[in-house]
Amino acid sequence: MATVVAFHAHPDDEVLMTGGTLARAAAEGHRVVIVVATDGAMGAVGGSEPPRMSELRASAAVLGAARVVHLGYADSGNGKVLNPDPPDRMRFTRADPQEAAERLAAILHEEHAQVLLSYDANGGYGHRDHVRVHEVGRRAATLAGVEQVFEATIPRDLVARVLKVVDWLRLPFRHDAVAPGTAYSARSVITHRVNVRKFASQKQRALSAHQSQVNGTGRLAPVMRALIRLPVPLFGLLLGREWFIGSTDTASSELMDIFRTSG
Repeated sequence: MATVVAFHAHPDDEVLMTGGTLARAAAEGHRVVIVVATDGAMGAVGGSEPPRMSELRASAAVLGAARVVHLGYADSGNGKVLNPDPPDRMRFTRADPQEAAERLAAILHEEHAQVLLSYDANGGYGHRDHVRVHEVGRRAATLAGVEQVFEATIPRDLVARVLKVVDWLRLPFRHDAVAPGTAYSARSVITHRVNVRKFASQKQRALSAHQSQVNGTGRLAPVMRALIRLPVPLFGLLLGREWFIGSTDTASSELMDIFRTSG
């Protein structure tokens, strides 16, 4: 069995981008470790754990993850202005990429990881922390000698179609930060598509664990509220596939049932 480390920017990203894959890996006997660069908090947290980290641990338990690790950075936000660092830690986007990669590489070494999940070069929709996850993830994999790196993404044409439907239905979702022509990845570069419909219930329950985001005022809150209320079969129809960019010849035989080459 393999150890899969999923490196994400913020609590809740682990569900939205890779939740079904992680649940499937855990169900098939692989060890799953979730590492988040930031704790999701914009300000100082002192000695207490931010609520979003507690929610992440609940989500991870639903997905079957064995361990959750915070790399030690603060959320950088996604506005035009990058706020100053809080007094107790640095914002991830200001962190030295090599230092951050060494922190992640230490976890990869400790876990004897065979697989690292990260983000595509665009960081999905371009959030500054997501772009940094891509850069740090690649450096850490090199430092730790992890050859199997799969970068989570979504087909760009699919994103564009979904946003058109959102506009047509006049749904309350602000997607001005998503540039359909450059966000995520072209379908031609996506190498792996993972079928996770069997794990739709776990993915939905894991998403529901992030109550501060579901009930908050953030950009994704209306969408998250709608998703957790869907019947499980419909949720699975909408979020039952996850996509990755990785080498088509590096997936070990232990993981080939999960990371099948897409057609």
